[in-house]
Amino acid sequence: MGNPDDNGYSNHHDEKRTKTEAAEAAEDRGHWGHKMDFLLSCIGYAVGLGNVWRFPYLCASSGGELTIGQYTQEGPLQVWENLFPLLKGVGYAMCVCSFGVAIYYNVIIAWCYYFMFASMQNPLPWAKCNQTWNDHRCYERAVPCSSNNTITTAATTVAATVTGTVKAAIPCVPNGTVVESPSEQYWNRHVLELSKGVGELGSVRWHLALCLLLAWIVIYFCIFKGVKSSGKVVYFTATFPYVVLVILLIRGVTLEGHLEGVKFYLTPKWEKLGEAKVWADATTQIFFSLSVGFGGLITMASYNQYYNNCFRDSLIVALINCSTSFFAGFVIFSVVGYMAFTVGKPVAEVADQGVSLAFIVYPAAVAAMPVSQLWSIIFFFMLITLGMDSQFAFMETIVTAAVDEYPKQLREKKWIICIIGCGLLYLLGFPCICQGGAYVLQLLDDYVAGISLLFLVICECIACGWGYGSGRIGRDLTRMIGYQPWFYHWFLLCWKYISPATLIFVVVFKFVDYGPIKYGSYVFPKWSEIIAWLVALCSMLCIPGVAIYKLRTAPGNTFHEKWVAVTTPRDDKYGDLMESAMERKAREMDNIA
Repeated sequence: MGNPDDNGYSNHHDEKRTKTEAAEAAEDRGHWGHKMDFLLSCIGYAVGLGNVWRFPYLCASSGGELTIGQYTQEGPLQVWENLFPLLKGVGYAMCVCSFGVAIYYNVIIAWCYYFMFASMQNPLPWAKCNQTWNDHRCYERAVPCSSNNTITTAATTVAATVTGTVKAAIPCVPNGTVVESPSEQYWNRHVLELSKGVGELGSVRWHLALCLLLAWIVIYFCIFKGVKSSGKVVYFTATFPYVVLVILLIRGVTLEGHLEGVKFYLTPKWEKLGEAKVWADATTQIFFSLSVGFGGLITMASYNQYYNNCFRDSLIVALINCSTSFFAGFVIFSVVGYMAFTVGKPVAEVADQGVSLAFIVYPAAVAAMPVSQLWSIIFFFMLITLGMDSQFAFMETIVTAAVDEYPKQLREKKWIICIIGCGLLYLLGFPCICQGGAYVLQLLDDYVAGISLLFLVICECIACGWGYGSGRIGRDLTRMIGYQPWFYHWFLLCWKYISPATLIFVVVFKFVDYGPIKYGSYVFPKWSEIIAWLVALCSMLCIPGVAIYKLRTAPGNTFHEKWVAVTTPRDDKYGDLMESAMERKAREMDNIA
Protein backbone atom coordinates (compact mmCIF):
# COMPACT_ATOMS: atom_id res chain seq x y z
CA MET A 1 0.00 0.00 0.00
CA GLY A 2 1.12 3.55 -0.60
CA ASN A 3 3.25 5.17 2.03
CA PRO A 4 1.51 8.22 3.48
CA ASP A 5 3.19 11.55 3.62
CA ASP A 6 3.35 13.76 6.69
CA ASN A 7 -0.40 14.36 6.43
CA GLY A 8 -1.14 10.67 6.29
CA TYR A 9 -1.87 10.52 2.55
CA SER A 10 0.14 9.76 -0.54
CA ASN A 11 0.48 12.28 -3.35
CA HIS A 12 0.46 9.86 -6.28
CA HIS A 13 -2.38 11.47 -8.24
CA ASP A 14 -1.44 13.85 -11.02
CA GLU A 15 -4.78 15.66 -11.28
CA LYS A 16 -5.72 17.05 -7.89
CA ARG A 17 -8.73 19.10 -6.98
CA THR A 18 -8.39 22.48 -5.36
CA LYS A 19 -10.33 23.47 -2.29
CA THR A 20 -12.59 25.67 -4.43
CA GLU A 21 -13.32 22.86 -6.90
CA ALA A 22 -14.13 20.44 -4.06
CA ALA A 23 -16.45 22.97 -2.43
CA GLU A 24 -18.24 23.64 -5.72
CA ALA A 25 -18.68 19.93 -6.37
CA ALA A 26 -20.17 19.42 -2.90
CA GLU A 27 -22.49 22.39 -3.41
CA ASP A 28 -23.68 20.97 -6.74
CA ARG A 29 -24.53 17.66 -5.05
CA GLY A 30 -26.60 19.50 -2.41
CA HIS A 31 -26.94 19.19 1.36
CA TRP A 32 -29.67 18.48 3.87
CA GLY A 33 -31.88 21.49 4.55
CA HIS A 34 -31.44 21.02 8.31
CA LYS A 35 -29.40 18.66 10.48
CA MET A 36 -32.65 17.08 11.79
CA ASP A 37 -33.47 16.05 8.20
CA PHE A 38 -30.39 13.83 8.26
CA LEU A 39 -30.93 12.44 11.75
CA LEU A 40 -34.59 11.56 11.14
CA SER A 41 -33.71 10.08 7.75
CA CYS A 42 -31.11 7.81 9.36
CA ILE A 43 -33.57 6.79 12.07
CA GLY A 44 -36.28 6.17 9.47
CA TYR A 45 -33.81 4.20 7.32
CA ALA A 46 -32.70 2.05 10.25
CA VAL A 47 -36.13 1.69 11.86
CA GLY A 48 -38.09 -0.05 9.14
CA LEU A 49 -40.31 -3.05 8.53
CA GLY A 50 -37.57 -5.33 9.84
CA ASN A 51 -38.12 -3.96 13.34
CA VAL A 52 -41.72 -5.21 13.21
CA TRP A 53 -41.57 -8.48 11.28
CA ARG A 54 -37.92 -9.54 11.16
CA PHE A 55 -36.57 -8.74 14.64
CA PRO A 56 -39.37 -10.49 16.59
CA TYR A 57 -39.20 -13.46 14.23
CA LEU A 58 -35.44 -13.93 14.49
CA CYS A 59 -35.08 -12.56 17.94
CA ALA A 60 -20.41 -3.24 13.66
CA SER A 61 -21.31 0.03 14.40
CA SER A 62 -22.73 2.50 11.83
CA GLY A 63 -20.42 5.32 12.91
CA GLY A 64 -17.63 4.43 10.47
CA GLU A 65 -19.90 4.54 7.42
CA LEU A 66 -21.20 7.96 8.42
CA THR A 67 -17.62 9.16 8.86
CA ILE A 68 -16.34 8.18 5.42
CA GLY A 69 -19.48 9.43 3.67
CA GLN A 70 -19.42 12.80 5.37
CA TYR A 71 -15.65 13.26 5.06
CA THR A 72 -15.48 12.56 1.33
CA GLN A 73 -18.91 14.03 0.40
CA GLU A 74 -19.25 11.09 -2.00
CA GLY A 75 -21.71 8.25 -2.54
CA PRO A 76 -21.04 4.51 -2.21
CA LEU A 77 -19.02 4.21 -5.43
CA GLN A 78 -16.80 7.26 -5.42
CA VAL A 79 -16.12 6.98 -1.69
CA TRP A 80 -14.02 3.84 -2.33
CA GLU A 81 -12.31 5.46 -5.30
CA ASN A 82 -11.14 8.06 -2.78
CA LEU A 83 -10.24 5.73 0.08
CA PHE A 84 -9.07 2.42 -1.38
CA PRO A 85 -9.59 2.04 -5.15
CA LEU A 86 -8.75 -1.67 -5.20
CA LEU A 87 -11.96 -2.49 -3.34
CA LYS A 88 -14.28 -0.14 -5.20
CA GLY A 89 -16.24 -3.31 -5.85
CA VAL A 90 -17.54 -2.98 -2.29
CA GLY A 91 -19.47 0.07 -3.52
CA TYR A 92 -20.90 -1.84 -6.48
CA ALA A 93 -21.85 -4.70 -4.16
CA MET A 94 -23.64 -2.22 -1.88
CA CYS A 95 -25.61 -0.90 -4.84
CA VAL A 96 -26.52 -4.42 -5.99
CA CYS A 97 -27.70 -5.32 -2.47
CA SER A 98 -29.74 -2.12 -2.20
CA PHE A 99 -31.19 -2.79 -5.66
CA GLY A 100 -32.15 -6.35 -4.73
CA VAL A 101 -33.73 -5.39 -1.42
CA ALA A 102 -35.60 -2.49 -3.05
CA ILE A 103 -37.31 -4.99 -5.38
CA TYR A 104 -39.02 -7.01 -2.65
CA TYR A 105 -39.16 -4.33 0.04
CA ASN A 106 -41.70 -2.34 -1.95
CA VAL A 107 -43.71 -5.53 -2.49
CA ILE A 108 -44.14 -5.71 1.29
CA ILE A 109 -45.22 -2.06 1.26
CA ALA A 110 -47.70 -2.96 -1.53
CA TRP A 111 -49.16 -5.67 0.72
CA CYS A 112 -49.62 -2.99 3.39
CA TYR A 113 -51.45 -0.75 0.91
CA TYR A 114 -53.80 -3.59 0.03
CA PHE A 115 -54.56 -4.32 3.68
CA MET A 116 -55.11 -0.62 4.36
CA PHE A 117 -57.67 -0.37 1.54
CA ALA A 118 -59.31 -3.64 2.64
CA SER A 119 -59.60 -2.17 6.15
CA MET A 120 -62.25 0.24 4.88
CA GLN A 121 -64.79 -2.62 4.81
CA ASN A 122 -67.22 -3.30 7.63
CA PRO A 123 -66.71 -5.86 9.06
CA LEU A 124 -63.04 -6.46 8.35
CA PRO A 125 -62.78 -9.27 5.78
CA TRP A 126 -60.42 -11.28 7.99
CA ALA A 127 -62.52 -11.01 11.18
CA LYS A 128 -64.90 -13.95 10.60
CA CYS A 129 -64.97 -17.39 9.03
CA ASN A 130 -67.94 -16.57 6.79
CA GLN A 131 -66.10 -15.56 3.61
CA THR A 132 -66.02 -17.43 0.32
CA TRP A 133 -62.33 -18.28 0.71
CA ASN A 134 -62.77 -19.91 4.15
CA ASP A 135 -62.90 -23.69 4.50
CA HIS A 136 -63.59 -26.21 7.28
CA ARG A 137 -60.24 -25.51 8.95
CA CYS A 138 -61.18 -21.93 9.78
CA TYR A 139 -61.95 -21.21 13.45
CA GLU A 140 -62.35 -17.80 15.02
CA ARG A 141 -61.52 -19.33 18.39
CA ALA A 142 -60.72 -22.91 19.34
CA VAL A 143 -59.15 -24.88 22.19
CA PRO A 144 -57.84 -28.46 22.34
CA CYS A 145 -60.40 -30.89 23.71
CA SER A 146 -59.72 -32.60 27.03
CA SER A 147 -61.24 -35.92 28.05
CA ASN A 148 -64.07 -34.07 29.85
CA ASN A 149 -65.03 -31.97 26.79
CA THR A 150 -67.66 -32.86 24.28
CA ILE A 151 -65.86 -32.96 20.94
CA THR A 152 -67.43 -30.70 18.32
CA THR A 153 -66.77 -31.64 14.73
CA ALA A 154 -65.13 -29.15 12.48
CA ALA A 155 -68.11 -28.99 10.09
CA THR A 156 -70.59 -28.29 12.88
CA THR A 157 -68.38 -25.60 14.35
CA VAL A 158 -67.98 -23.72 11.07
CA ALA A 159 -71.69 -23.92 10.32
CA ALA A 160 -72.56 -22.61 13.75
CA THR A 161 -70.09 -19.79 13.36
CA VAL A 162 -71.36 -18.76 9.95
CA THR A 163 -75.03 -18.77 11.02
CA GLY A 164 -74.21 -16.98 14.22
CA THR A 165 -75.80 -19.65 16.46
CA VAL A 166 -72.67 -19.97 18.62
CA LYS A 167 -72.38 -16.85 20.75
CA ALA A 168 -70.21 -17.27 23.81
CA ALA A 169 -69.10 -20.91 23.53
CA ILE A 170 -65.55 -21.62 22.41
CA PRO A 171 -65.40 -24.83 20.35
CA CYS A 172 -62.86 -27.50 21.20
CA VAL A 173 -61.13 -29.55 18.54
CA PRO A 174 -59.46 -32.96 18.71
CA ASN A 175 -55.70 -33.06 19.07
CA GLY A 176 -54.04 -33.02 15.66
CA THR A 177 -56.84 -31.09 13.98
CA VAL A 178 -55.57 -28.42 11.58
CA VAL A 179 -56.84 -25.06 12.82
CA GLU A 180 -56.41 -21.82 10.90
CA SER A 181 -57.50 -18.35 11.93
CA PRO A 182 -59.62 -16.13 9.64
CA SER A 183 -56.68 -13.77 9.15
CA GLU A 184 -54.41 -16.67 8.16
CA GLN A 185 -56.84 -17.89 5.52
CA TYR A 186 -57.45 -14.34 4.29
CA TRP A 187 -53.72 -13.93 3.78
CA ASN A 188 -52.92 -17.30 2.20
CA ARG A 189 -56.15 -18.09 0.35
CA HIS A 190 -57.34 -14.64 -0.72
CA VAL A 191 -54.58 -12.01 -0.79
CA LEU A 192 -51.80 -14.28 -2.08
CA GLU A 193 -53.76 -17.29 -3.34
CA LEU A 194 -50.59 -19.06 -2.29
CA SER A 195 -49.50 -21.84 -4.62
CA LYS A 196 -48.08 -25.18 -3.49
CA GLY A 197 -44.46 -24.20 -4.03
CA VAL A 198 -41.90 -21.96 -5.68
CA GLY A 199 -42.09 -24.08 -8.85
CA GLU A 200 -45.72 -23.01 -9.31
CA LEU A 201 -45.37 -19.26 -9.78
CA GLY A 202 -48.93 -18.97 -11.06
CA SER A 203 -50.63 -15.86 -12.36
CA VAL A 204 -50.08 -12.24 -11.36
CA ARG A 205 -52.32 -11.02 -8.53
CA TRP A 206 -53.46 -7.85 -10.28
CA HIS A 207 -54.80 -6.16 -7.16
CA LEU A 208 -51.28 -6.44 -5.74
CA ALA A 209 -49.81 -5.17 -9.04
CA LEU A 210 -51.90 -2.01 -8.71
CA CYS A 211 -50.83 -1.56 -5.09
CA LEU A 212 -47.19 -2.05 -6.10
CA LEU A 213 -47.60 0.59 -8.81
CA LEU A 214 -49.03 3.00 -6.22
CA ALA A 215 -46.13 2.25 -3.87
CA TRP A 216 -43.55 3.11 -6.56
CA ILE A 217 -45.39 6.29 -7.61
CA VAL A 218 -45.37 7.52 -4.00
CA ILE A 219 -41.67 6.67 -3.63
CA TYR A 220 -40.84 8.53 -6.84
CA PHE A 221 -42.54 11.75 -5.80
CA CYS A 222 -40.77 11.62 -2.44
CA ILE A 223 -37.26 11.19 -3.86
CA PHE A 224 -37.18 12.85 -7.29
CA LYS A 225 -35.78 16.05 -5.77
CA GLY A 226 -33.26 14.12 -3.68
CA VAL A 227 -32.68 14.80 0.00
CA LYS A 228 -34.44 18.16 -0.26
CA SER A 229 -37.78 16.38 -0.64
CA SER A 230 -37.26 13.12 1.25
CA GLY A 231 -35.67 15.02 4.14
CA LYS A 232 -38.98 16.77 4.80
CA VAL A 233 -41.20 13.70 4.44
CA VAL A 234 -39.33 11.86 7.21
CA TYR A 235 -40.47 14.37 9.84
CA PHE A 236 -43.78 12.52 9.70
CA THR A 237 -42.85 9.04 8.49
CA ALA A 238 -40.08 8.57 11.09
CA THR A 239 -42.14 9.69 14.10
CA PHE A 240 -45.71 8.53 13.39
CA PRO A 241 -44.97 4.78 13.88
CA TYR A 242 -44.01 5.31 17.53
CA VAL A 243 -47.44 6.72 18.36
CA VAL A 244 -49.14 3.69 16.84
CA LEU A 245 -46.77 1.20 18.50
CA VAL A 246 -47.56 2.64 21.93
CA ILE A 247 -51.30 2.42 21.25
CA LEU A 248 -50.98 -1.18 20.04
CA LEU A 249 -48.96 -2.16 23.10
CA ILE A 250 -51.64 -0.74 25.41
CA ARG A 251 -54.25 -2.72 23.52
CA GLY A 252 -52.06 -5.83 23.37
CA VAL A 253 -51.61 -6.14 27.13
CA THR A 254 -55.39 -6.11 27.59
CA LEU A 255 -55.90 -9.20 25.41
CA GLU A 256 -56.28 -12.71 26.81
CA GLY A 257 -53.12 -14.81 26.61
CA HIS A 258 -50.79 -11.83 26.15
CA LEU A 259 -48.62 -12.88 29.11
CA GLU A 260 -47.74 -16.18 27.46
CA GLY A 261 -46.52 -14.32 24.40
CA VAL A 262 -44.43 -11.90 26.44
CA LYS A 263 -42.97 -14.76 28.49
CA PHE A 264 -42.04 -16.57 25.29
CA TYR A 265 -40.36 -13.39 24.04
CA LEU A 266 -38.35 -12.79 27.21
CA THR A 267 -37.50 -16.37 28.20
CA PRO A 268 -34.03 -17.28 26.92
CA LYS A 269 -33.29 -20.70 25.48
CA TRP A 270 -29.67 -21.06 26.48
CA GLU A 271 -29.15 -24.17 24.38
CA LYS A 272 -29.73 -22.03 21.28
CA LEU A 273 -26.43 -20.24 21.94
CA GLY A 274 -24.67 -23.35 20.70
CA GLU A 275 -26.32 -23.10 17.28
CA ALA A 276 -24.32 -21.25 14.65
CA LYS A 277 -27.54 -20.27 12.84
CA VAL A 278 -28.62 -18.19 15.84
CA TRP A 279 -25.40 -16.16 15.78
CA ALA A 280 -25.51 -15.78 12.01
CA ASP A 281 -29.14 -14.65 12.12
CA ALA A 282 -28.40 -12.22 14.94
CA THR A 283 -25.47 -10.70 13.06
CA THR A 284 -27.43 -10.43 9.82
CA GLN A 285 -30.36 -8.89 11.69
CA ILE A 286 -28.28 -6.17 13.33
CA PHE A 287 -26.77 -5.29 9.95
CA PHE A 288 -30.19 -5.28 8.34
CA SER A 289 -31.70 -3.34 11.21
CA LEU A 290 -28.96 -0.71 11.41
CA SER A 291 -28.73 -0.74 7.61
CA VAL A 292 -24.97 -1.30 7.66
CA GLY A 293 -23.49 -2.52 4.39
CA PHE A 294 -26.17 -1.28 2.01
CA GLY A 295 -24.52 2.05 1.23
CA GLY A 296 -27.47 4.09 2.49
CA LEU A 297 -25.63 5.46 5.52
CA ILE A 298 -22.68 6.51 3.36
CA THR A 299 -25.08 8.15 0.90
CA MET A 300 -27.05 10.11 3.49
CA ALA A 301 -23.91 11.18 5.37
CA SER A 302 -22.43 12.47 2.12
CA TYR A 303 -25.11 15.18 2.07
CA ASN A 304 -24.14 16.41 5.54
CA GLN A 305 -22.32 19.63 6.23
CA TYR A 306 -18.65 18.85 6.78
CA TYR A 307 -18.61 19.82 10.47
CA ASN A 308 -21.71 17.83 11.46
CA ASN A 309 -21.17 15.64 14.55
CA CYS A 310 -21.72 12.28 12.86
CA PHE A 311 -20.26 10.46 15.87
CA ARG A 312 -23.11 11.66 18.06
CA ASP A 313 -25.65 10.93 15.31
CA SER A 314 -24.44 7.35 14.92
CA LEU A 315 -24.91 6.68 18.64
CA ILE A 316 -28.40 8.20 18.63
CA VAL A 317 -29.50 6.21 15.58
CA ALA A 318 -28.10 2.91 16.92
CA LEU A 319 -29.69 3.33 20.36
CA ILE A 320 -33.09 4.37 18.98
CA ASN A 321 -33.07 1.57 16.42
CA CYS A 322 -32.20 -1.22 18.86
CA SER A 323 -34.62 0.15 21.46
CA THR A 324 -37.36 0.21 18.85
CA SER A 325 -36.70 -3.41 17.92
CA PHE A 326 -36.87 -4.45 21.57
CA PHE A 327 -40.03 -2.41 22.15
CA ALA A 328 -41.67 -3.76 18.99
CA GLY A 329 -41.03 -7.26 20.31
CA PHE A 330 -43.33 -6.57 23.27
CA VAL A 331 -45.98 -5.20 20.94
CA ILE A 332 -45.97 -8.16 18.58
CA PHE A 333 -45.59 -10.94 21.17
CA SER A 334 -48.43 -9.66 23.33
CA VAL A 335 -50.55 -10.16 20.22
CA VAL A 336 -48.87 -13.48 19.39
CA GLY A 337 -49.88 -14.72 22.83
CA TYR A 338 -53.46 -13.71 22.13
CA MET A 339 -53.44 -15.46 18.77
CA ALA A 340 -52.03 -18.64 20.34
CA PHE A 341 -54.79 -18.49 22.94
CA THR A 342 -57.56 -18.07 20.37
CA VAL A 343 -56.50 -20.86 17.99
CA GLY A 344 -55.30 -23.25 20.69
CA LYS A 345 -51.71 -23.46 19.45
CA PRO A 346 -48.40 -23.09 21.30
CA VAL A 347 -46.89 -19.60 21.05
CA ALA A 348 -43.89 -20.98 19.15
CA GLU A 349 -46.11 -22.25 16.32
CA VAL A 350 -47.91 -18.93 15.93
CA ALA A 351 -44.69 -16.91 16.04
CA ASP A 352 -42.83 -19.07 13.52
CA GLN A 353 -44.33 -17.54 10.38
CA GLY A 354 -41.62 -15.21 9.07
CA VAL A 355 -42.59 -12.23 6.98
CA SER A 356 -46.28 -13.25 7.11
CA LEU A 357 -46.27 -12.54 10.85
CA ALA A 358 -47.21 -8.90 10.29
CA PHE A 359 -50.02 -9.88 7.92
CA ILE A 360 -51.62 -12.60 10.05
CA VAL A 361 -51.03 -11.84 13.72
CA TYR A 362 -51.35 -8.06 13.59
CA PRO A 363 -54.57 -8.03 11.52
CA ALA A 364 -56.13 -10.50 13.95
CA ALA A 365 -55.24 -8.24 16.86
CA VAL A 366 -56.64 -5.15 15.18
CA ALA A 367 -59.87 -7.03 14.40
CA ALA A 368 -60.34 -7.57 18.15
CA MET A 369 -60.26 -3.83 18.89
CA PRO A 370 -63.24 -1.50 19.10
CA VAL A 371 -63.64 0.57 15.91
CA SER A 372 -61.43 -2.03 14.23
CA GLN A 373 -61.56 -0.39 10.79
CA LEU A 374 -59.99 2.80 12.11
CA TRP A 375 -57.20 1.00 13.97
CA SER A 376 -56.54 -1.28 11.03
CA ILE A 377 -56.13 1.68 8.66
CA ILE A 378 -53.81 3.41 11.14
CA PHE A 379 -51.77 0.27 11.72
CA PHE A 380 -51.15 -0.49 8.06
CA PHE A 381 -50.48 3.15 7.33
CA MET A 382 -47.83 2.93 10.05
CA LEU A 383 -46.24 -0.05 8.29
CA ILE A 384 -46.26 1.92 5.03
CA THR A 385 -44.46 4.86 6.66
CA LEU A 386 -41.94 2.49 8.25
CA GLY A 387 -41.14 0.94 4.90
CA MET A 388 -41.06 4.20 2.95
CA ASP A 389 -38.16 5.64 4.98
CA SER A 390 -35.97 2.63 4.23
CA GLN A 391 -37.06 2.58 0.60
CA PHE A 392 -36.09 6.26 0.26
CA ALA A 393 -32.55 5.36 1.32
CA PHE A 394 -32.30 2.30 -0.96
CA MET A 395 -33.33 4.38 -3.96
CA GLU A 396 -31.18 7.36 -2.99
CA THR A 397 -28.19 5.02 -2.72
CA ILE A 398 -28.71 3.70 -6.24
CA VAL A 399 -29.42 7.12 -7.79
CA THR A 400 -26.57 8.89 -5.95
CA ALA A 401 -24.11 6.19 -7.00
CA ALA A 402 -25.03 6.67 -10.66
CA VAL A 403 -25.03 10.48 -10.50
CA ASP A 404 -21.71 10.67 -8.61
CA GLU A 405 -20.10 8.32 -11.13
CA TYR A 406 -21.20 10.47 -14.09
CA PRO A 407 -21.95 13.91 -12.60
CA LYS A 408 -21.69 15.96 -15.82
CA GLN A 409 -24.08 13.74 -17.71
CA LEU A 410 -26.60 12.88 -14.97
CA ARG A 411 -26.60 15.63 -12.31
CA GLU A 412 -29.28 17.68 -14.07
CA LYS A 413 -31.23 14.58 -15.09
CA LYS A 414 -31.64 13.03 -11.67
CA TRP A 415 -35.43 12.97 -11.97
CA ILE A 416 -35.13 10.89 -15.15
CA ILE A 417 -32.84 8.41 -13.36
CA CYS A 418 -35.47 8.16 -10.62
CA ILE A 419 -38.22 7.39 -13.17
CA ILE A 420 -36.13 4.73 -14.89
CA GLY A 421 -35.10 3.17 -11.57
CA CYS A 422 -38.62 3.07 -10.13
CA GLY A 423 -40.07 1.70 -13.39
CA LEU A 424 -37.45 -1.04 -13.69
CA LEU A 425 -37.81 -2.08 -10.06
CA TYR A 426 -41.60 -2.17 -10.45
CA LEU A 427 -41.33 -4.64 -13.32
CA LEU A 428 -38.75 -6.75 -11.50
CA GLY A 429 -41.14 -7.00 -8.56
CA PHE A 430 -43.77 -8.90 -10.59
CA PRO A 431 -42.47 -12.40 -9.69
CA CYS A 432 -43.09 -11.45 -6.04
CA ILE A 433 -46.76 -10.62 -6.66
CA CYS A 434 -47.67 -13.86 -8.40
CA GLN A 435 -49.39 -16.73 -6.59
CA GLY A 436 -45.99 -18.17 -5.72
CA GLY A 437 -44.52 -14.73 -5.06
CA ALA A 438 -44.23 -15.17 -1.31
CA TYR A 439 -41.73 -17.99 -1.91
CA VAL A 440 -39.69 -15.79 -4.27
CA LEU A 441 -39.69 -13.00 -1.72
CA GLN A 442 -38.49 -15.41 0.98
CA LEU A 443 -35.57 -16.49 -1.23
CA LEU A 444 -34.60 -12.87 -1.91
CA ASP A 445 -34.84 -11.97 1.75
CA ASP A 446 -32.63 -14.88 2.78
CA TYR A 447 -29.93 -14.44 0.14
CA VAL A 448 -29.85 -10.82 -1.04
CA ALA A 449 -29.56 -9.61 2.55
CA GLY A 450 -28.03 -12.75 4.03
CA ILE A 451 -24.64 -14.34 3.42
CA SER A 452 -23.81 -11.81 0.70
CA LEU A 453 -24.29 -8.94 3.16
CA LEU A 454 -21.94 -10.56 5.66
CA PHE A 455 -19.29 -11.07 2.98
CA LEU A 456 -19.71 -7.48 1.79
CA VAL A 457 -19.19 -6.01 5.26
CA ILE A 458 -16.10 -8.19 5.83
CA CYS A 459 -14.61 -6.64 2.70
CA GLU A 460 -15.71 -3.20 3.88
CA CYS A 461 -13.87 -3.74 7.17
CA ILE A 462 -10.76 -4.80 5.25
CA ALA A 463 -10.99 -1.77 2.97
CA CYS A 464 -11.47 0.68 5.85
CA GLY A 465 -9.49 -0.94 8.65
CA TRP A 466 -6.53 -2.20 6.65
CA GLY A 467 -6.66 -0.64 3.18
CA TYR A 468 -7.42 2.96 4.07
CA GLY A 469 -6.41 2.48 7.69
CA SER A 470 -8.43 2.64 10.89
CA GLY A 471 -6.11 5.37 12.13
CA ARG A 472 -6.96 7.56 9.15
CA ILE A 473 -10.69 7.03 9.75
CA GLY A 474 -10.25 8.02 13.38
CA ARG A 475 -8.26 11.09 12.40
CA ASP A 476 -10.82 12.09 9.75
CA LEU A 477 -13.58 11.86 12.35
CA THR A 478 -11.57 14.03 14.75
CA ARG A 479 -10.97 16.62 12.02
CA MET A 480 -14.73 16.93 11.42
CA ILE A 481 -16.09 16.96 14.96
CA GLY A 482 -13.20 18.74 16.69
CA TYR A 483 -12.44 16.20 19.42
CA GLN A 484 -11.41 12.59 19.90
CA PRO A 485 -14.40 10.36 20.80
CA TRP A 486 -14.34 8.79 24.24
CA PHE A 487 -14.03 5.22 22.89
CA TYR A 488 -11.75 6.24 20.06
CA HIS A 489 -9.34 3.29 20.44
CA TRP A 490 -12.18 0.75 20.72
CA PHE A 491 -13.60 2.25 17.53
CA LEU A 492 -10.29 1.59 15.74
CA LEU A 493 -9.95 -1.94 17.15
CA CYS A 494 -13.43 -2.83 15.90
CA TRP A 495 -12.71 -1.71 12.35
CA LYS A 496 -9.37 -3.48 12.18
CA TYR A 497 -9.71 -6.66 14.24
CA ILE A 498 -12.91 -7.34 16.19
CA SER A 499 -15.56 -6.77 13.50
CA PRO A 500 -13.90 -8.67 10.63
CA ALA A 501 -12.87 -11.54 12.92
CA THR A 502 -16.40 -11.85 14.33
CA LEU A 503 -17.95 -11.75 10.88
CA ILE A 504 -15.59 -14.37 9.46
CA PHE A 505 -16.38 -16.61 12.44
CA VAL A 506 -20.13 -16.21 11.83
CA VAL A 507 -19.85 -16.89 8.09
CA VAL A 508 -17.87 -20.09 8.71
CA PHE A 509 -20.42 -21.35 11.21
CA LYS A 510 -23.28 -20.35 8.91
CA PHE A 511 -21.88 -22.73 6.31
CA VAL A 512 -21.26 -25.44 8.92
CA ASP A 513 -24.88 -25.26 10.09
CA TYR A 514 -26.32 -24.71 6.63
CA GLY A 515 -29.79 -26.18 6.16
CA PRO A 516 -32.60 -26.07 3.59
CA ILE A 517 -34.60 -22.86 3.12
CA LYS A 518 -38.12 -22.91 4.52
CA TYR A 519 -41.29 -20.88 4.19
CA GLY A 520 -43.38 -21.98 7.15
CA SER A 521 -43.45 -25.78 6.83
CA TYR A 522 -42.62 -25.71 3.11
CA VAL A 523 -39.06 -26.78 2.25
CA PHE A 524 -37.61 -25.23 -0.90
CA PRO A 525 -36.30 -27.62 -3.59
CA LYS A 526 -32.58 -27.77 -4.33
CA TRP A 527 -32.85 -26.06 -7.73
CA SER A 528 -34.35 -22.97 -6.09
CA GLU A 529 -31.45 -22.84 -3.64
CA ILE A 530 -29.01 -22.90 -6.56
CA ILE A 531 -30.81 -19.94 -8.14
CA ALA A 532 -30.78 -18.14 -4.78
CA TRP A 533 -27.00 -18.64 -4.52
CA LEU A 534 -26.56 -17.21 -8.02
CA VAL A 535 -28.52 -14.15 -6.90
CA ALA A 536 -26.29 -13.81 -3.83
CA LEU A 537 -23.17 -14.08 -6.01
CA CYS A 538 -24.33 -11.11 -8.10
CA SER A 539 -23.20 -8.77 -5.34
CA MET A 540 -20.29 -10.80 -3.97
CA LEU A 541 -18.56 -11.22 -7.34
CA CYS A 542 -18.52 -7.45 -7.82
CA ILE A 543 -15.72 -7.19 -5.27
CA PRO A 544 -13.07 -9.51 -6.81
CA GLY A 545 -14.24 -8.63 -10.32
CA VAL A 546 -13.73 -4.89 -9.91
CA ALA A 547 -10.44 -5.47 -8.06
CA ILE A 548 -9.08 -7.43 -11.04
CA TYR A 549 -10.27 -4.74 -13.44
CA LYS A 550 -8.69 -1.94 -11.37
CA LEU A 551 -5.37 -3.78 -11.30
CA ARG A 552 -5.41 -4.45 -15.04
CA THR A 553 -6.20 -0.82 -15.93
CA ALA A 554 -4.09 0.90 -13.26
CA PRO A 555 -1.19 3.14 -14.41
CA GLY A 556 2.26 1.62 -14.19
CA ASN A 557 4.50 -0.87 -15.98
CA THR A 558 5.06 -3.36 -13.16
CA PHE A 559 2.68 -5.14 -10.84
CA HIS A 560 4.16 -3.22 -7.91
CA GLU A 561 3.45 0.14 -9.55
CA LYS A 562 -0.11 -0.90 -10.35
CA TRP A 563 -0.60 -2.21 -6.80
CA VAL A 564 0.57 1.09 -5.30
CA ALA A 565 -1.76 3.01 -7.62
CA VAL A 566 -4.88 1.08 -6.55
CA THR A 567 -4.11 0.80 -2.84
CA THR A 568 -3.13 4.41 -2.08
CA PRO A 569 -5.85 6.84 -0.93
CA ARG A 570 -6.34 10.11 -2.73
CA ASP A 571 -4.97 13.14 -0.91
CA ASP A 572 -7.46 15.60 -2.41
CA LYS A 573 -10.61 14.26 -0.81
CA TYR A 574 -13.13 16.89 0.21
CA GLY A 575 -12.19 16.60 3.88
CA ASP A 576 -8.47 16.87 3.14
CA LEU A 577 -8.99 20.28 1.54
CA MET A 578 -11.18 21.71 4.29
CA GLU A 579 -9.81 23.18 7.49
CA SER A 580 -10.36 20.96 10.51
CA ALA A 581 -12.97 21.76 13.14
CA MET A 582 -10.18 22.61 15.57
CA GLU A 583 -8.53 24.98 13.07
CA ARG A 584 -11.90 26.54 12.33
CA LYS A 585 -12.60 27.11 16.01
CA ALA A 586 -9.12 28.64 16.53
CA ARG A 587 -9.67 30.98 13.59
CA GLU A 588 -13.04 32.08 14.95
CA MET A 589 -11.48 32.72 18.36
CA ASP A 590 -8.75 34.81 16.72
CA ASN A 591 -11.37 36.85 14.89
CA ILE A 592 -13.22 37.51 18.15
CA ALA A 593 -9.98 38.57 19.83
